[in-house]
Amino acid sequence: MKQQLKIQIDNNEEFQEIIKELITNETVQQMKNYRQHYETTCFEHCYIAAYYCYIICKKYNLDYRSATRAAMLHDLFLYDWRIKNSRKGFHAFTHGKLACKNASELFDLNEKEKDIITKHMWPVTISFPKSIEGFILTFVDKYCAMSESLEVMKSRLFMKKAFRYVYLCLSLFIIKV
Repeated sequence: MKQQLKIQIDNNEEFQEIIKELITNETVQQMKNYRQHYETTCFEHCYIAAYYCYIICKKYNLDYRSATRAAMLHDLFLYDWRIKNSRKGFHAFTHGKLACKNASELFDLNEKEKDIITKHMWPVTISFPKSIEGFILTFVDKYCAMSESLEVMKSRLFMKKAFRYVYLCLSLFIIKV
């Protein structure tokens, strides 16, 4: 997570108050143990998505509280999705329902929050959200996933170019000697 964004999120008192009950929960804290996209943990991914949902929904006078809470819990599945164990179905199609089940066992969620969590993978899943807040999380989730992935790819590309440049320089140096 970029440092400037983290400071902005951490200093937003209203946002922090909305998610305080969620992020202090021991089970939600376990999301820090699972990678979501490259180096980003599930917790970081949801934390950023929740903040973007909060900002967007608040700006447009929507139910920013439900959107923020649902976004913070939308990937509460607690497993490494890259490893196929005994779970049934493909992760992309099933984890929304599992996250909703897990979140519902821990917190008193309203129907909108449950729908947002369950259907956040639209259009991968057929069921689309019932609310505009659900669509907002759907698009914010995709944006965050792409940003997290592109950041890593960009740094890896830079490293490859840097190594090629060093190799080229060393090759030219050796040829001259």
